[in-house]
Formats: sequence, C-alpha cells, structure tokens
Amino acid sequence: MIPMRRDGADVGWSLVVPLKPLVRAKSRLSRAAGEEFRPRLALAFALDTVASALACADVRDVAVVTDDPLAGERLAALGARIVPDAPANGLNAALAHGAAVVRAHRPAAPVAALNADLPALRPAELALVLHSASLFPRAFLADAADIGTTLLTATSGVELDPAFGGASRVRHLASGAHEITSPDVPSVRRDVDTGEDLRAALALGVGPHTAHQTRRLPAGAGGRHGRGDQAPPRVTASGA
Repeated sequence: MIPMRRDGADVGWSLVVPLKPLVRAKSRLSRAAGEEFRPRLALAFALDTVASALACADVRDVAVVTDDPLAGERLAALGARIVPDAPANGLNAALAHGAAVVRAHRPAAPVAALNADLPALRPAELALVLHSASLFPRAFLADAADIGTTLLTATSGVELDPAFGGASRVRHLASGAHEITSPDVPSVRRDVDTGEDLRAALALGVGPHTAHQTRRLPAGAGGRHGRGDQAPPRVTASGA
C-alpha cells in the first residue's frame, strides 16, 4: 500500500526510468552476448526492472522515457507510463524531462531516477533505499562498483538535478546529494553493462524476462553456462 499523509494525500514515489532505443542499448554486452541477443537482453532487463519497481510498496507509478516502440508497448503493458524522449540531449536531459512530465501531473511528487538495467531488482530492497532517501532532500545509491549511480532521488519540491554517466557517484556527491550506504540492497546496486555484470546479477537471481533470455545465450555468456545456475531465477512480480 502506498503511504498516506494524515491529510490523505499520497506520498508514494514516482520513478523515472530512461531507456535507449533497443538497437543502441547495452552496447558493451555485444562481446558477451552477441548482436542478436543484446537488444533482447536490454528489453528483458527493463521489463524486470519496471515490474519490480511497480511491485514496490512505496512506488506510486513508473514513467519510462523512451522512443523505442517495442519497449514502449511491452512496458506500458506492465503498467508503466511511457514518456517520449526529449530531443537528443542525452541521458540527463531525458531524466529531467521525465521528472518534469511526472510533476506536471503530480506537482508534489517525490521523484527518483532509476536505471533500466537492474534485472535482479527486489521490491523490498528498493523500498529500503527509498525509505532512507526520504530523509534527505536529494539522495543517491552508487552502483556495485562504487563508480556510477543506479538511483537518484528528490523529495517533494526539490529538483532532481541528475548527473548520470561514467563516474557519476563523485558528481552526485559534489552536488550535495546524500549517499545511501546500506549494505543490504545488492539488487538495487547491480546494474548490468558487461558479461561479468550479467553473471553477478544471475548469481543474485534475476527476474523472469532476463531468466528466459539468458537460457538462450551461447556458452560462456551467462545463463545455464554461468554462475546464475547456482541460484534459481526468481519471479519478479512476487517480490521474492
């Protein structure tokens, strides 16, 4: 259930998830997965990420910023709002655009930017991060490598001011955002850019869309040939 204030207004988070056109998404996975599977994996990651986000008790809605028609159709079917991307000004412009669209409909919304490549995401862990983030005007969670960022939040009335890309952890720290350092949320930190990242996500346990695609990967890329076999795939929508 979405939390409510005493005056009856909801305080659930609105999440903004950016997604490149699938033909260009997750280019660094080409070496591990091949060009045939790379777009399929990118879509699977996004589907599992959004499904888990929507299953989180503290999330009111999810807006996906994308111009990809297939991804838009599939993610809308899960319950996400699809926001056409802004003119080609990059990731941070897309996130700012998505946040502006969310607040045009819901001006007091607390907003969070979430990566689209978190296939092991667990709703309960996301809820822990969002609860911690609610204590600060702006907050962020670093990725598993402690270099990038997987989540950036802004409470009601505060601008998101995203600085994603590359070494974004340092930039978000410098911008005054509070760093969330909980050790109990590995699924929210495990983004996937490389074959090694994918194997690490599989070891955590991925959602059903990613599990389906990785079973079809060639030997050595992951799936049945990787460490993911040691942990059975979870069902994302259940929050298990």
